[in-house]
Amino acid sequence: MTSGDTTATVSTHVLDTSLGRPAAGVAVAVSARTGPEEPWRVLGGSATDADGRCQDLPAPPPGATHVRLVFDVGPYHAGARREGAAFFPEVAVAFAVEAGEHYHVPLLLNPFGYSVYRGS
Repeated sequence: MTSGDTTATVSTHVLDTSLGRPAAGVAVAVSARTGPEEPWRVLGGSATDADGRCQDLPAPPPGATHVRLVFDVGPYHAGARREGAAFFPEVAVAFAVEAGEHYHVPLLLNPFGYSVYRGS
């Protein structure tokens, strides 16, 4: 962290592991809070592009200690012409952040499960 850094940055991408390709068109909402007991504040959102990446997620505000990404995967699964409704219609991922750090949080998605991790 450098002395001028006042906030964290966040990026994500979504990969459909059952199809072996990026998941395009997944809406992602971003929220942040300034402490574990504080309420979440919605910052905005984006949607994944053809490469499964969100290029324009809003940055957490200075003082943020936690970020939450909510992936609206139900419509993606429906668009992939899968049988029945999505088992997980949304995926919410909350994680701790520190000022000046970058957090890349990929979502690996399939119809009946998902995995997330801190990427680089």
